[in-house]
Amino acid sequence: MNINPDAIVVWQIGPFGINATIVYTWVVMALLVLGSRAITRRLTTGPELSRWQNLVEVLVAGMRDQIREVSQQEPGRFLPFVGTLFLFIAASNLLSVVPGFRAPTGSLSTTTALALAVFVAVPLFGIAREGLFRYLANYVRPSWLMLPFNVIGELSRTLALAVRLYGNIMSGVMIAGILLSLAPFFFPILMQLLGLVTGLIQAYIFAVLAMVYIASASSARASRDSHEESA
Repeated sequence: MNINPDAIVVWQIGPFGINATIVYTWVVMALLVLGSRAITRRLTTGPELSRWQNLVEVLVAGMRDQIREVSQQEPGRFLPFVGTLFLFIAASNLLSVVPGFRAPTGSLSTTTALALAVFVAVPLFGIAREGLFRYLANYVRPSWLMLPFNVIGELSRTLALAVRLYGNIMSGVMIAGILLSLAPFFFPILMQLLGLVTGLIQAYIFAVLAMVYIASASSARASRDSHEESA
């Protein structure tokens, strides 16, 4: 049994091919785009709201509260990026209970791409708040000797994000496969419920860690300024 979607080749011509990871990523993206379009095209501010609008408002409000709590900043500028990360990972993991679907987050290439998105977003948010030169100055504080260590720290946490998500998803798939092979008539429903819970937890953890990294980059200067003023 192939538990890694990278190993499933859907289409190939010569050296060029499309594997299940790419196909299922497109499926998740299409479902998110079409679902958001269907839900948001009839938004209303009236007293009677649809069930879908209520669900969306609760979800967005929850994400805003979590971002505000983690970053201690206004969540408006972080919500599109962090919210998209959470929704993509959560949808990918939740759809894994559908027969025949393989979560793209079970591929190291997908988790690496998500981690690289965070790696790029951290300096972008930091530069947008502090400016280019002030942000780059953080890498040489309190001394130029800290430059290589700060760079290594940025790279290592990106690697940790990718490997953590990949390892947690793949370990869950492997455990489910083993249990299903031992007792195929008892464990399927239990493992599906466990997969739903685990998928949501991993999406939440990834989004929170991304927010922590972004918030630390964009608030470092403000923290130093407040200390200098109090001194």
